[in-house]
Amino acid sequence: MLLFSGILYAHGISEADKQAMLGGGNLRYVLLGAMHMLTGYDHLLFLFGVIFFLNNTKDIVKFVTIFTIGHSITLILATFLGISANYYLIDAVIALSVIYKGFDNVKGFPNYFGIKSPNLMFMVLLFGLIHGFGLSTRLQQLPLGEDPSGMLLRILSFNIGVEVGQIAALAGMLIVLNLLRKLTSFDRWSKISNHLLMFLGFMLLLMQLHGYLHTQHQDEFGFNADEHSHIHMRMEAESQESYRHDNLLKF
Repeated sequence: MLLFSGILYAHGISEADKQAMLGGGNLRYVLLGAMHMLTGYDHLLFLFGVIFFLNNTKDIVKFVTIFTIGHSITLILATFLGISANYYLIDAVIALSVIYKGFDNVKGFPNYFGIKSPNLMFMVLLFGLIHGFGLSTRLQQLPLGEDPSGMLLRILSFNIGVEVGQIAALAGMLIVLNLLRKLTSFDRWSKISNHLLMFLGFMLLLMQLHGYLHTQHQDEFGFNADEHSHIHMRMEAESQESYRHDNLLKF
């Protein structure tokens, strides 16, 4: 749980990002959208599950397009209209989508419930809408301005960045999957991979629900709301600093 906590807070919008956006143009929003998707482990885990057994370009393009349409609709509309919700709860549903896809990939519905799996196209679109709402809750933390046209351009720029990041991540996933498919033990690895997918989704679900309880019942955790807020801000700042330090070492 402690190992995951740094990643969890790094996926949010840091104070440094907020300050950078104050004087930044649309390109900054494109870059932020790309980085947010590339560090969006929950979005990427779901996408990895979606394409896991797709072995031709037509199907991959079809399902990725449906997912893209879904998350673009809610990202743009919810942000522009100011429709928001507790992002811990939205991210908890996104974690459930990861569990769902892993369960579906191991044929959980026919094997455990004796029923046919729900229509995959519909489920990818539905979860895409939820993923987009999750992205919107993060984007709404940024200074988008008061002018409607300027706000819309910033939202669209962020969305373009998200798609660029998604394409980059997708390329890496396809390389990994193509290597796995060449193994004679692919069937065994597919089961291991998708059970791991469910486990990671479950861990993310627990952490998001924990975060929600912290925001709703701070005083029950042994310290007042103000102190609790400062603790989480410090955790986020430390995780962001660690993230930047690791990237600097890579360069």
